[in-house]
Amino acid sequence: MPRKQIHVMAGVLQDEQGRVLVTRRPDHTHQGGLWEFPGGKLEPGETPEEGLARELDEELGIQVFTSRPLIRVHHDYGDRHILLDVRRIGAHAGIPRGREGQPLAWLHPDAMDPARFPAADRPIITALRLPQLLLITGPDTRDPDRFLARLGQAIRGGVRLVQLRAHDLDDPAYRTLAARAHPICVAGGARLLLNRNPGCVADCPRAGLHLRARHLADLTRRPGAPGELVGASCHDGADLARTAALGLDYALLSPVKATATHPGAHALGWSRFAALVDPIALPVYALGGLAPTDLSDAIRHGAQGIAAIRGLWPG
Repeated sequence: MPRKQIHVMAGVLQDEQGRVLVTRRPDHTHQGGLWEFPGGKLEPGETPEEGLARELDEELGIQVFTSRPLIRVHHDYGDRHILLDVRRIGAHAGIPRGREGQPLAWLHPDAMDPARFPAADRPIITALRLPQLLLITGPDTRDPDRFLARLGQAIRGGVRLVQLRAHDLDDPAYRTLAARAHPICVAGGARLLLNRNPGCVADCPRAGLHLRARHLADLTRRPGAPGELVGASCHDGADLARTAALGLDYALLSPVKATATHPGAHALGWSRFAALVDPIALPVYALGGLAPTDLSDAIRHGAQGIAAIRGLWPG
């Protein structure tokens, strides 16, 4: 007999220092002793917003007025199948306290140890560590000074995750450009992802790697060094499933809309994007003809945020 899916709501409550509230599960319960994001089971007839508000009132004594999606995680524990539906808390009232006697802690996402959380919660930690905007660098790679000036302008404008896309450069020129781009990113609080064969950039300073879709099938294990961000470009459900199976941190799914860089590609649209993303337990950025004005649509349809070239590259 098929096991019934348990729909669980979880809330991400963040303070002014960027710390997130977590609670400790009682020792006698499923996954007892581990830390988790507060919430509980969705009751029949409730909307996700209603269920989350009720659970956080019962559990923490706070009143939630607004929330928005962060990530949905399907996870099979063997004895049960969980859909963990996670939302960021917006407007709320009250001071959180453990109304059921559970310990509380405020942790910055970078300080969270995934091993101390249930497996279903670990993609949430990754999502919390990633920004909503991912810049894919644009033209002028053969004019490095102009290119790097634009990169600096984007970072000053708030970009915190950068994929260095320079397919027109050979490997030595790419490595030289990466070496110059990395300190600009570090100085501005941004992370630099290198879009190149990992073997070609083994000694390049970076925060991580970005893989092309056509390289996914050739991989037998996750590339890169421990602690690096590693993601991939995806175009369909098979690409997304392969990205998740390799244990990568994030994916880009494209094209959502028609795009100048791939004018012949069939646009997915938001409904198809949402359907492809829903079963994948990792953050997915929407890509293809998008700009910051599309961010709310992207989040509403299950995206971590948006990735863009033209929509984020200055000038």
